[in-house]
Amino acid sequence: MKNKSIALVGAGYWGKNLARSLSELGVIRSICDQSEEIRESMKKLYKDVSVTGDFNSVLSDNGVESVFIASPAVMHFEQAKKALLAGKHVFVEKPLSLSVEDAEELIKIAESRKKILFVGHILHYHPAVIKMKKIIAEGTIGKLQYIYSNRLNLGKIRTEENILWSFAPHDISLILGLTGEEPSYIDCSGSSFLNPDIADITMTNLKFPSGVGAHIFVSWLNPFKEQRLVVIGSKGMLVFEDTKGTDEKLLFYSHTIEWKNGLPVPHKADAAAIRISDIWEEPLKAECSAFLKAVETGNEPMTSGKEGLRVLKVLKKCQTSIELQSKNPVKHPNEVKDLKYYAHPTAFVDNGAQIGKGTKIWHFSHIYKGAEIGENCILGQNVSIADGVKMGNNVKIQNNVSIYTGAIIEDDVFFGPSCVLTNVTNPRSQVLRHSLYEKTVFKRGTTIGANATVVCGITLGRYSFIAAGAVVAKDVPDYALMMGVPAKQKGWMSRHGHLLKNPDKDGMMVCPESGYKYKEAKPGVLKCLDLDEDQPLPEDKKLGKKTYDEFKH
Repeated sequence: MKNKSIALVGAGYWGKNLARSLSELGVIRSICDQSEEIRESMKKLYKDVSVTGDFNSVLSDNGVESVFIASPAVMHFEQAKKALLAGKHVFVEKPLSLSVEDAEELIKIAESRKKILFVGHILHYHPAVIKMKKIIAEGTIGKLQYIYSNRLNLGKIRTEENILWSFAPHDISLILGLTGEEPSYIDCSGSSFLNPDIADITMTNLKFPSGVGAHIFVSWLNPFKEQRLVVIGSKGMLVFEDTKGTDEKLLFYSHTIEWKNGLPVPHKADAAAIRISDIWEEPLKAECSAFLKAVETGNEPMTSGKEGLRVLKVLKKCQTSIELQSKNPVKHPNEVKDLKYYAHPTAFVDNGAQIGKGTKIWHFSHIYKGAEIGENCILGQNVSIADGVKMGNNVKIQNNVSIYTGAIIEDDVFFGPSCVLTNVTNPRSQVLRHSLYEKTVFKRGTTIGANATVVCGITLGRYSFIAAGAVVAKDVPDYALMMGVPAKQKGWMSRHGHLLKNPDKDGMMVCPESGYKYKEAKPGVLKCLDLDEDQPLPEDKKLGKKTYDEFKH
């Protein structure tokens, strides 16, 4: 490239740094900026450089081979397009444009005119990042697992673009480069505090087909500057922190995770600083040099227009995610008017919980995200339903009951006040058994009395009846009445909850309320002769008309 063949468009907040680097490289010919104040400042600093406010005069200058665009993002597309059509090579500060379609158009123009289109994703030219990529490629940290970045500051706060578009492109570009993949999942949330609809803080979550995860946290409302990228592998971790001294910017932690007895055990190691002073070059100057070399050789640069387009596609999906959440904010379930179930204002239902229509959830209860609750259930005060619990229809749970992962509850089950369930037979605080929860099955129509305890890993048969205060530790047959500590069978209970007694000569017993007949099909196995156990009760049998005491007499 000829000396002094570069024009810089935009010499403000970031552009002035490009002006300095291009001047030190001896290639800047002219500077264009709409601000008279900035133009006067540039004239004093660079006396041998032409300074103008007329963009068209830059494009018509045959001595200008390349144009660096550092103007506001909203102007990138139009200026880059005009420069390419004028036969110039183009360097565009991030983002390439504000539209995927516009970016695609720029790429087509550049290819048709055989011009270099370069995007200012500076981190790729940082010596610490170059070293990091080399370490990862050599397999030092093993298989990539997770990447996260924090880019925080209390600096220039923009009103023409939000923090996502201002700060996050660098990190998105680098993460895409490190993974070599397009994300398969994108979620982004933002908060606006200073200007409505302009996010000051965003959090982006990415997942990739290989299983690598990533998150990007950006903010211009932070009390101090932080530029940190952490790369986690199966054999170690790398930390890039640009605010540190040269040979402190990149640290290697040989932390590892060993599995012992089914549990992850971390092995920590001291940080080892990675020397980069021997390869140090100012990143901005290295980036400018990379552009000059691409123009000279005609080879596609690492941060080409195509690379900028990949970043832009992620940015647009992030922006869409922010806007969707803004229009449809996640509310406490009780605030949503079209729910088919009811939850008291003091109850909390996690997003992801499945609850059937007609169900009622009362004071101070908590339903976790993976719980599945059927229709027409009633959950009293201070009830907790854990992740993974599966519950059928018409289940009634009285106050102060916690149902833990591993419980499977069929239709029409009743839990009395303060009854106790478990999900690990041999719990120890020091021993994690989160993946070893035991299954407890409550078959259709089971009743658990007040303050009864059900030890996990058992099955309670259909219409079994656990008396108040009993402790059940073994499987329970259908219709069995269990009493005592430990619980023992004391007889049979009808489907309507009455003790069956006085069998006739054929062993037949009759429920005093329903009139249904029951008989042992074989020793220890009771059957209802009038209604199959899985059949719902007829309507005329659902309403109790006498108190329990009336049946005693």
